[in-house]
Amino acid sequence: MVKKHLAYYLAHLTQDIPAGIVVFLVALPLCLGIALASGAPLLSGVVAGIIGGLVVAWASGSQLSVSGPAAGLTVIVLQGIEKLGGFEHFLLALILAGLMQLALGFLKAGTIGAYFPSSVIKGMLSAIGLILIAKQLPHAVGYGRDILGEETYLPQDTEGTFSELMHAMDSISPGATVVSAIAIVIMVLWESRLVRAVPLLAWIPGPLAAIAWAVAFNLSMAGSSWEIAPEHMVQLPDIRGVADLAGRLVFPDFSRIMDPAVYRVAFTIAVIASLETLLSLEAVDKLDPLKRVAPTNRELKAQGIGNLLAGLLGGLPLTAVIVRSSANINAGGRTKVACFIHGLLLLVSVSFLARYLNHIPLAVLAAILLMTGYKLVKPALVAEMYHKGASQFIPFAVTVMAILATDLLIGIAVGIACGLYYVVRANFHAAISLTRHGNHYLLRLRKDVSFLNKALLREQLDQVEPDSELIIDGTYAEFVDQDILETIENFVEAARDDRIVVYMKNFKAAYAGSTAKNRQDNADTTPLYRISG
Repeated sequence: MVKKHLAYYLAHLTQDIPAGIVVFLVALPLCLGIALASGAPLLSGVVAGIIGGLVVAWASGSQLSVSGPAAGLTVIVLQGIEKLGGFEHFLLALILAGLMQLALGFLKAGTIGAYFPSSVIKGMLSAIGLILIAKQLPHAVGYGRDILGEETYLPQDTEGTFSELMHAMDSISPGATVVSAIAIVIMVLWESRLVRAVPLLAWIPGPLAAIAWAVAFNLSMAGSSWEIAPEHMVQLPDIRGVADLAGRLVFPDFSRIMDPAVYRVAFTIAVIASLETLLSLEAVDKLDPLKRVAPTNRELKAQGIGNLLAGLLGGLPLTAVIVRSSANINAGGRTKVACFIHGLLLLVSVSFLARYLNHIPLAVLAAILLMTGYKLVKPALVAEMYHKGASQFIPFAVTVMAILATDLLIGIAVGIACGLYYVVRANFHAAISLTRHGNHYLLRLRKDVSFLNKALLREQLDQVEPDSELIIDGTYAEFVDQDILETIENFVEAARDDRIVVYMKNFKAAYAGSTAKNRQDNADTTPLYRISG
C-alpha cells in the first residue's frame, strides 16, 4: 500500500511541484494580510499556512484541498482576542476548538456537508469568483490598499468595493497595469493548444510564467516611472533562519482554562471553521478534474489537529480555503504533494528568502486571482444553471447575491433556505396529482402524504365537477396522515349532494378505523372500495 501511494505521488510530481509554487505565491501575502486584519501578530498567519501545508495536507483525505488562515474568520478572531484580553488567551480557545473538531470527526459529523444542494455550492463558488474579480482589480492597476481582497466579503473600512474600484481608476499605476494585463494574456495563451504542444512550456504552469514575467519587467524598469512602488510589492518581515522564526512564536496562556468565555469563543471557532471546511471540501470535490471524493470525517479530524497545533505554536485558525484550493487546481495540482510544497516553501521563504520574494509585484498575484475568479463564475456556468430551470437557477442566484450582500456563511444559509423551498414545493406537488378524462377523475396519492398536503388535496378535490366519478388511488402511498383521511371523508360525505361517485383503491390499511359511511368491499382481487351518494 505504501509503495502504491508513493508511486502515485511520484507520478504527479511534474504537475504538483509547479502548482505548489503557485499556491505558495498566492498564499504568502494572504497569510500576512489575514493576520493583520485579525489583530494578531503577522507571523501567526504564516504559521497557520505552514501547519496547513506540512501537517493538515497529510492528515486530510483530500488530494487538492489547501488549508490555511481564512479571511472569513477575521472578525471572529478579532472579537475573540478583544473578549479574552490578548492573543495568548485566544490561542487557548483555539486549542480547545481543535479538540472540539476532533470530537466532531470521531462522532462522524462530517456528513452534514453532503446535505448542501449543488446549486448552493456552485453559487458559493460563483460569488467567490465575483469577489475575487472585484477585490483584485485595484491590485491589478496598482491601487492595493486592501491586501485582503482575495477572500473578504464585506469592505474592511468605510470604502465599499465599488467605491474602491472608482478610486483605483483614478490612481492607476502604468507599471502595475502592464504587468497584470500581460500576465493575464500569458495565462490565457498558456492554456492554448499552441503552447501545450511544446513539452517544456507545457510543464511550466501559466501562473508561474506570469510571475517570472512580472519580476523581470519590474527589475528592468528600476528607476523609471514604470517601476512598481514598494507598497505594491510582496512584503515579508525580516526573519533570519528557522531559529529566529521559532524565537518569534507566541505561545498560549493556560491560566484561564476554566473560563467559560474561552469555551464560548472555542465553540464559535469550531462550528464556523468546520462549516467553512466542509463547504469548501464539497466545492473542491466538484472542481477536481479526477472527480475524487474526500472523506469528510477525516477532514474534520485533520482540521482539528491543525487548529490544535496552531493554538500551541501561535497560529491563526485554519480552514480548508476554496480560493487557494481553486488556484491549486487551476495551476495543475493533482495530489496533496502540491499543498505540502506550498507549506514547505512558506517555511523556507519566511526563514531565508524574504528579500528575494519581495521582488514579486502584487499586480501579478492579482492577475492570477482574476483568472481564478473568472473560471469560478464563467458565463457558461451561469447559462448552464439557467437552462436547468428555476429550481436550480434561483437558489444559485440567491446564494450569489446573499453572499455578496452579507458574508459567506449567511449567504449560504439564505441559499439553502431557498433551495429547501424548492425541495419542499416539489415533494408537496408530487405527493398528490389529479387527472381527468371526461367526467372521470383519478386522484393519485404518492409517497408520504402528510397534513402539509391538506390544502393541495382540498384544491384538487374542488376541481371535481358534479355528476362525475372519482377514483382515489392510494397504491403508491407509503403513509397517509389522519388529517388527509379526514379530508377525504368530509369530501365523501359532501359528494352525495353533487352526485359524485367515489372509489377508493388500495386504501384498506390506510383507511382502517375510518368513520366514513356507506363503505363496501368489492370481491375484486384488487381491493376497491366504493362510496356513493
